[in-house]
Amino acid sequence: MYKNLTIAAVLGVIAVILGAFGAHALKTKLTPEALESFQTAVRYQFLHVLLLLFVNMFSEFTSKEKNRISYFLMTGILMFSGSIYLIYLLNIPAKIIWFVTPLGGVLLIIGWGLLAYSFFKKAIKN
Repeated sequence: MYKNLTIAAVLGVIAVILGAFGAHALKTKLTPEALESFQTAVRYQFLHVLLLLFVNMFSEFTSKEKNRISYFLMTGILMFSGSIYLIYLLNIPAKIIWFVTPLGGVLLIIGWGLLAYSFFKKAIKN
């Protein structure tokens, strides 16, 4: 649990840094559309960091549930947001890593699905 919380906190720090960097340093370097894509990556990272914190602090989830959901969310953040950061910060052509962003999105969806399934299992027990 603490490993997952630590990773979530680090991902949160990175989101704050990249959000500020995007708002200030990239404002004049990227087109408005590119800056919006970058900010989308930051926004998705923040939202999923909050979800990671919730999942790992929710006392009714087992360690196995916490780890399974966290794995998908963390990997999804890295792939979805990370691929967008690579495109705009390192100028990696999108056509080279085009498949990474949607795959990351799918992993985020799976993470949410596992969360819903875990709650559903608990609901039918009660």
